[in-house]
Amino acid sequence: QLVESGGGSVQAGGSLKLACKASGSSALYYSKWCLAWFRQAPGQGREGVAALQVYGRKYYADSVQGRFTISKDEKTTTAYLEMSSLKPEDTGMYYCAADTNPWCDLRPDFPSWGLGTQVTVSS
Repeated sequence: QLVESGGGSVQAGGSLKLACKASGSSALYYSKWCLAWFRQAPGQGREGVAALQVYGRKYYADSVQGRFTISKDEKTTTAYLEMSSLKPEDTGMYYCAADTNPWCDLRPDFPSWGLGTQVTVSS
């Protein structure tokens, strides 16, 4: 099970830090999971934002490069997405996802998903 938290409403230029707590089967062998964050704006498809492969390689969407950082804490089985310099176009529902494929990327073909946390950025 994956549970996201940390969403909210901020003004443009602000920051938020999202968390994704894994429990149950998702927490087993957490170090072997590839983790990612996706977002979905109303009326749009799900977009890959950031991915963290098992061996440490990170992928970011061009739209968030330099502003967002993905990380994880294996002791607490929690993944994070630190977001800064937020823009109105960053608004959407943010989802975390996990995959046992160590070479995951930003394609939304993950088997495990959380229910999402809403991020709203006002201008």
